[in-house]
This record gives sequence, structure tokens and C-alpha cells, in this order.
Amino acid sequence: MTTTPGSPDDPAADDPADGAVATAPDPGEDFSADRRFFGHPLALANLFSVELWERFSFYGMQAVMTLYLYYSVVPDGGLGLDKGEATSIIGAYGGMVYLACVAGAWVCDRVLGAERTLFFSACVVMLGHIALAVLPGLGGVAVGLVLVALGSGGVKTSATSVVGSLYRRDDPRADAGFSIFYMGVNIGALVGPLLTGLARTTLGFHYAFGLAAIGMAIGLGIYATGRRNLPVTASVVPNPLTAGAWVRPVVGVVAAAVVVVLLFVFGVLTPDNLSTAVAVVVALIAIGLFVLLLTSGRVTAEERSRVRSFIPMWLGSVVFWSLFQQQFTVVELYADERLDRMLGGWEMPTEFVNSLEPFFVIVLAPLFALLWTKLGTRAPSTPVKFAIGAGGMGVAFLLFLPWAGGTGNTTPVLAIVLILLVFALAEMNLSPVGLSLSTRIGPRLFRSQTVALFYLSISLGSALAGTLAGFYDPSVEGTYFTTLGVVALVLGGVLFALSPWIRRAMRGVR
Repeated sequence: MTTTPGSPDDPAADDPADGAVATAPDPGEDFSADRRFFGHPLALANLFSVELWERFSFYGMQAVMTLYLYYSVVPDGGLGLDKGEATSIIGAYGGMVYLACVAGAWVCDRVLGAERTLFFSACVVMLGHIALAVLPGLGGVAVGLVLVALGSGGVKTSATSVVGSLYRRDDPRADAGFSIFYMGVNIGALVGPLLTGLARTTLGFHYAFGLAAIGMAIGLGIYATGRRNLPVTASVVPNPLTAGAWVRPVVGVVAAAVVVVLLFVFGVLTPDNLSTAVAVVVALIAIGLFVLLLTSGRVTAEERSRVRSFIPMWLGSVVFWSLFQQQFTVVELYADERLDRMLGGWEMPTEFVNSLEPFFVIVLAPLFALLWTKLGTRAPSTPVKFAIGAGGMGVAFLLFLPWAGGTGNTTPVLAIVLILLVFALAEMNLSPVGLSLSTRIGPRLFRSQTVALFYLSISLGSALAGTLAGFYDPSVEGTYFTTLGVVALVLGGVLFALSPWIRRAMRGVR
């Protein structure tokens, strides 16, 4: 029998040589016999629900936000920004959401534990949507997006950690469980843009933001009723702060906030370069976290090997998300200006396009969960799944080419349906698999930080999506889509070639 490091059967778990390791909690209670929710622990149902409503509010707001930023003030009710500025802000915001996962991970591990971090972060998300609904102009956008970004970062890290606590490292249900959890994410992502899009076209932008706030309030209410069913270990603080240790991080946060404000005041940071600035910051933080995990004396040699195996997959994830997150920048601009949205005598709201991809994920998620469960150890390895995901995004961007170079709203709706179906197929091979991997591959004392590392790959990819969108123009569509598609395909091939080495370095993590 192979002993999983960090499990109760691992002799190192009782090694008194490192007090911090000896007191670290097990990855989770034994829920292996609990199969009350589609063959998974019942607690997964509550996490499924809160993530559904959080994503309803998040994607509902984000689908409207790009249009709000660049639509004219009169008569459209927008802010009238340049399109490059609008996509840069969206890219920076997407990057900030996942950058906030680092702070969320720190709060999980050092202050509140995953479960309480999840609850309070959801409250902050709701306050952000309320700010967007009631505060006018760029001031409301700044306050609202900062609150939503901070809260969503905490929600994403803590929710993933709590789901991970339901499964032991060697539980073959883990990938399937995360696929089910991911289906909840995409139900919210499907319904959110549909309802906020209708609210925007019939009532206005601020009513759409208010609807997002209502969705988050519903999610909070459902979560509060089921908190008692969550694992006890989800409330444990793995590495609590010692007395007075909070001073340095608080001073650091305040200093960083002051620096950002000054950079805006003196014109160093502008809407045009905001996404690039966020990308640079995220890259530096990710490098720092990898260095920490690879050099810490509290990380074993076997855990360090797993961290090394994560590096090429992390880079693949960055490229994947830099293409995938363009559904909120380039794809949304494309839907607004190049897509024929007339269905009979009715013009489909632009936001509806944002619901196509999550619709496909909802359909595909249970099929992929069943597939991985049925195949068991015969399923493709995690690095091969990452290779398929990255290569799939390359195929999706190349599918734009038959309609490249056209003028006006001439691309048929079926074209974007096909393209976003390929988006979904690629996503199912990387995103839920990456979430599952990040909860199992990390060192015992740095599990939440490892989850945050995965989200930092999304953060960097999201920020790069905003930067890359600045190069998009209908007159150079062919070059733009070809370049990104080929880069992703090449990366997928490299990951596939490296997969045997990656599997060996993963040291027993599937």
C-alpha cells in the first residue's frame, strides 16, 4: 500500500522534529463513506449552492461592466471611456480578483480558517455590488470593483479549500467532486448574464448591478443555513499568527494602498496600462510564492518535488486563461460589433453571449465527472489534461479565422456558439482539474497558498487578456487570432511532451 504524505498513515505526520508539521491538521475528515450528494459528501451541496449564487453575481456584473465602461453617456447611460481603457480596466479587475486570492489564502491559513473566510468574503462581495448599484460614475466603479475583487478572492480560495477538505489525497472522487462544484459555478455564470443583460436593456445599468447584489444575498442566506454540516477541519487555522504578528502585514497593505493612490495621482498608472501593471505585480508575487515553497525548511523533499512539477502546468494555465478570459474583453467587443445578433425581429443583448460558454459547461460537467469516475486510474493524467486544455483554446481561436476581416455585424450566431463550445471543452480539461490538483499537490503547511498559486495563474492570465485586447482590431483579426491560437497549440504540445517527467515529479498525486 502506498502511504500518502500528510495522511494519518504517514509516519512523518507524528514526527516531533518539526512542531509546526506535527500540529498541522489532516487534509480533511474521512468523508469516504458519505455519498449522499450524487455519490459525494452532503456538504458539497451547500458549497455548490453558495458558489452558484456568488458566480451569478460575479459574472452577471462582469458581463454588464465592459459595456458600462465604453458605452456613451448619452443616450446609452455608460461612462464613455475609450475601448482600450475599458478592456484594460476589465483585465486589471479580473487580475485583481485572483490576486486577492493570495490575501484570502493568508487569512485562511493565519487568521480565520477557510470556512469563516468564505462567509465574511461573501459579505464583502455583496457590499461591492451594492456600491456599483447606488454610487454613480467612476467613483462607484472604483469602490465597487475593489470590494468585489477583494471579496471574490477570499471566496474562491476558501471555497476551494473547503471542498478539498471533503476528500483525502488519494480519494478517486476528488476530480469528479470538483467537476460537480464547477457545475454550480457555471449555473451561476449562465443565469447571471442573462438576467443582468435583460435588466440592463430594460431598466438600465445600475438596476443590473442591483440584481447582482440580490443574487449574492440569496447565496449568503443559503450558506448560513448549512454551515453546521461543513467539516470541522474547515474552521481550523493551520498556522495561526503569534501575538503582534499582524502589525507587519497591516502596515504592508496600507503602504501598498498609498503607493497605488500616488501612482494614479502622478499619472504613472492610467486606465490604459492598468492591466499590464497588474500582470507585472502578479508575476512577481507568483515567483515569490514558488520560491517560498521550494526553499522553506518546513517543506519536505517529496513536497518540494511536487511543487516543481506544478511549475510547467502553472505556466500552461497562464496561457490558457490569457485566452479564455478574453470572452470578457475581445469576445464581448466582437459580439457587440461583429456578431449578427438579430434573431427574427429581436436583437439579442450582447450579454447573452457570455452565457453560452457556461451553458456548455453545465451540460459537459456531469459527463466529464462521470467519465473521470468511470475511467478511474485509466483516465488521462493531470498534465495531459492540462495539455488538452491549452491546445483546445488554441483551436478555439483559430475557429475565428473563417470570419476574420469582415465588416459590421456579419458573423453568424452559430459561429460564436461553436467557438464557445470549444472554449468549454478546453476549460473542462484544465480548470476543475487544476482546482482539484492545487488542493492535493501543495505542502501540508501551505495548502491554501498552493490554491492561491493556481488562482494567480488565472490572475496573470486575466490581466494579460486585458493587455492583449489592446492589440485587437477588426482590421487585423486574422493575425490576432492566428498568433494566439498557434501559441496555445504549441504550448499544449510542450506540456504533452513533458507529461512523463511531470508525473514522476508529482510523487503519487494523480
